[in-house]
Amino acid sequence: MANRQMAQAPENPLRLSWHDTQMMATLSPQTVMDYFCRKSNPFYDHVCNNETIRMQRLGIEHLHNMVGMEYILLHVAEPILYVIRKQHRYNPSEATPIADYYIIGGTVYKAPDLANVINARILNTVVNLQSAFEEASSYARYHPNKGYYWDFSSNKVLSDKSKNDKKDPNAAKDDNSGTLFQKQRVDMLLAELLRKFPPPIPPMLQNLQQPLQVASGTEGSMGANSAENHAIGPLDVATESIDMKPPPEKKSK
Repeated sequence: MANRQMAQAPENPLRLSWHDTQMMATLSPQTVMDYFCRKSNPFYDHVCNNETIRMQRLGIEHLHNMVGMEYILLHVAEPILYVIRKQHRYNPSEATPIADYYIIGGTVYKAPDLANVINARILNTVVNLQSAFEEASSYARYHPNKGYYWDFSSNKVLSDKSKNDKKDPNAAKDDNSGTLFQKQRVDMLLAELLRKFPPPIPPMLQNLQQPLQVASGTEGSMGANSAENHAIGPLDVATESIDMKPPPEKKSK
């Protein structure tokens, strides 16, 4: 019961249309007002001055002398277009437009106002932008090495276009190479793990390492002695050269 008592929302008049198949073929500037003022037309308000003069069998020129709601023929483009205006008349020289209706090919439509036109255009723009963003986001891909990039392989047209474009030589990189930050970070982590957890040396390598240490020790001592000899050697040579000078010759008297 509650659902039945709820008033249904009125249908948008911009989506309505009306026509009379019996009078469509006989439309003319003289008969178009009679065609529009039929009782089956949902756009026609029966409480108007047009209905009053029809009941009194008066001419359309009497509308200018009346006050209230009326319909007038505003524009004619024979044989297909007729524009009818709904307005409220206050005196013979003053009237306020309320709505416009146009008849194309015998079908009556309500003309949208400026607010509806702007809202429709904005809505159409938003829908197109949303579909464009959704399509663009479907081609977006992410890789840890590359970051975000476009993949148009699913779209043949865009894929061929991207292949024909000039390729940047710096852009082509090996997928497995990684960035400089990744390489440095991995090396740092490996060095830290080796420092905290050094691997054990096998016994065979320990036995081979001892003779090498002894040999390196002897070579080190020999190198030190040779260095000392080299350091002392020039002094000895210098002294010997001084001692081996011949004595001075004696002069004859």
